[in-house]
Amino acid sequence: MAEERPSLFVTGLRNAHAMENQAISIIKPQLSRIENYPQVARRLEQHLRETEAQLKRLEDILASLDEEHSTMKDWMLSAGASMAALGHAMANDEILKNSFANQAFENYEIAAYNSLLVMAEMGGFHGATSGLQQNLVEEETMAEWLRENLREVTTEFVSRQEAGEDAKV
Repeated sequence: MAEERPSLFVTGLRNAHAMENQAISIIKPQLSRIENYPQVARRLEQHLRETEAQLKRLEDILASLDEEHSTMKDWMLSAGASMAALGHAMANDEILKNSFANQAFENYEIAAYNSLLVMAEMGGFHGATSGLQQNLVEEETMAEWLRENLREVTTEFVSRQEAGEDAKV
């Protein structure tokens, strides 16, 4: 029913806000540990700033609808992300596991923003589309960077391992 569309859209926005908090909880531990992959650290730092801006855009959209984000959803997804990061930190191939997880997460975010854009269109929330589209483009750009750089990261990891150097992060 059409009267459910605003509620569905707000739920989607709250989920996206929690998702971006989750992304921050994934990125920050990685940044604190990366030593041997400066190109990855630089791109993660840039994406952290983008993610913080994405959160602000989502908060602005929610505010325009007289709504707020869900603190509980934010906390729950952030806690889960922190645990996943801890699990990767113990792995000998941490940089690879992080690279795989980051690429998967970016594609998850892309799907979420594509869905939100459909909901915005169906619900007549035209004021939301610009911010959602900007978030989508940033996620697509990050996913593409990860895809393009996986070969370089893997090659560097293998070379460091073979040389007996620290290859984890």
